[in-house]
Amino acid sequence: MALASRHSDKRLPSTEPPTAIAVDKVTKFFGGSRSRLCALAEISFSVEAGRFVSLIGPSGCGKSTLLQLVAGIDVPTSGTIEVNGMSPLQARRKRQFGIVFQQPVLFDWRTVEANVALPMQIMGYPRAETRERVEHLLKLVGLQSFTKHHPWQLSGGMQQRVAIARALTFEPSSLLMDEPFGALDLMTRDRMGDELLRIWAGAPGTTVLFITHSIPEAVLLSDRIIILSERPGRILEEVEVDLPRPRNGEVRQSEAFFKLESEVRRILTEAEHREWPTPPDAPGG
Repeated sequence: MALASRHSDKRLPSTEPPTAIAVDKVTKFFGGSRSRLCALAEISFSVEAGRFVSLIGPSGCGKSTLLQLVAGIDVPTSGTIEVNGMSPLQARRKRQFGIVFQQPVLFDWRTVEANVALPMQIMGYPRAETRERVEHLLKLVGLQSFTKHHPWQLSGGMQQRVAIARALTFEPSSLLMDEPFGALDLMTRDRMGDELLRIWAGAPGTTVLFITHSIPEAVLLSDRIIILSERPGRILEEVEVDLPRPRNGEVRQSEAFFKLESEVRRILTEAEHREWPTPPDAPGG
């Protein structure tokens, strides 16, 4: 698969993967001088290439805002962000990452294959190349039998798989995922977690930054969990998820899995009673 060869680099020692995403002292304010709101305060972390990292925290703590900053949709008030050594805007222009939102954002009048093909059609790729890539991606996400269906004929989980396939169109080195399963029922959400791990395994070397409210979901999917405080979002702690892959049912029922869930829950609960210093002033404030 092209993705594997593109993201593998035999010159780099396996023990020292390159940094895919670097966030350094990022603070984000919204509003004018009279109504400034600090959404994020002094956020710093990095994500190594090929790793699956989740951001978890209370509602309104700035998780989605942070993802938008990494995606170059918005800019930080202070601090810096790099994606593969580039600014987020440069990385987006070079199609270094794909984005999957909370809703699949599909066009109802286009078939499944037409929705996945849309980015390549907009960029003017040859029909044969587009058709081959779409066939590969729909097979990867397990929807090869639904190519002629329309979104309204699919379940919510299937629609999100279409969105994931579309996000992988240009073989991005990273996926940015903003609570993609948040609107699904619990059983479908669990199944989609398994599906995402299968898809990720089929795209070796791909880095994932994943937003979630679910502690079990974060433990199931992640190599590392970054835990944010209430607004303004600050990093409370980072938890390494040292569980074997693949994350099958046996792993999910293991004592180690429940210990990690309990640890993340403890950190979030204790933070509710923690006092924080006043956020830094916005420039010009």
